[in-house]
Amino acid sequence: MKKLDVNMWRTAIWSVPQVTKEQWKALDIISKWLVSTRAFAIIMTFTSAVIVALIALREGTFNLGLWLLVLVGLIFAHATNNLLNDYTDYVRGIDEDNYFRDQYGPQPLGQGFVSKRQLLLMAALNGLIATAAGVALIFLRGGITVWLMLAGAVIVLLYTYPLKYIALGELSMLIAWGPLMVGGGYYVLSGVWSWNVALAGLVYSLGVTATLIGKHVDKYKFDKDKGVHTVPVVIGEKAARYLGLGMFVLEYLLVFYLVGIGFFSPFLLVILFGLPSFFKMVLPMWRHPRPEEPPPQYPKGVWPLWFVGTAFSYARQWGFYYLLGLILDMGYVLIVRNFF
Repeated sequence: MKKLDVNMWRTAIWSVPQVTKEQWKALDIISKWLVSTRAFAIIMTFTSAVIVALIALREGTFNLGLWLLVLVGLIFAHATNNLLNDYTDYVRGIDEDNYFRDQYGPQPLGQGFVSKRQLLLMAALNGLIATAAGVALIFLRGGITVWLMLAGAVIVLLYTYPLKYIALGELSMLIAWGPLMVGGGYYVLSGVWSWNVALAGLVYSLGVTATLIGKHVDKYKFDKDKGVHTVPVVIGEKAARYLGLGMFVLEYLLVFYLVGIGFFSPFLLVILFGLPSFFKMVLPMWRHPRPEEPPPQYPKGVWPLWFVGTAFSYARQWGFYYLLGLILDMGYVLIVRNFF
């Protein structure tokens, strides 16, 4: 058995590791899973699950066993989606001569690390784990759990093709990371569907989806030539940039709304600490088209990615403030409920 490489685990979770075939062969099985499933993106799914836990704890409906099943189901469903995404793009020729793809994660299939059979087997194993968790939740919770699971399965299986090809990929991600993961996860824990919880999930998924739009804007010409009709290809590069900006702004507005109606306490306004980064990092860049060449100070190894890098950094920072606000909100509610 190969020695576990904890440093590689950390690298794969927090960044985009570039791995050679020789390095791949030396990796332990966990490192291979983290790299091939693009764990740095799966962290966003983990965040959605944490949002579910914090709201459920606040409402007194948290159940550790059910939440762990939700977490496992979501993590392995996302991993399955990423693996199927790689497989589908490879067999359809989308990854051929794709100089963008190498910048946001290794391609185990395209780079010859694994065969098509091995990748499909990996996707099937991840899918079986996600399905097992989902089936357990159906039996334990019942109700609309089965419909929530089916909706998730449709997105996992159909995102890469055809949803991404008909400008529905971004919408499916907006639904998946927000109302489906957070609203559905809360339903599994509480037995109650809450539109306010679904909106709390939508708050987070807006930033995730805006980041995805940033990636698709970066790939605008490439996707257009390949016949991949993402939202930027359909509505145009400029309109897509402003749509992404609108999503980042809407995150704040929805939090203001949820605070205004009393669902959240004012502690959630800690998200305002994200505004300086928005005005300094995101807004100046997203208002203008991507340059033809990277500026002299641009980090090496990142180009031709432009919008997605800034969006990803900002969305992670914003997500941290959102989680901090939820933690403070949970503590406040529990203290008031128990002592006053």
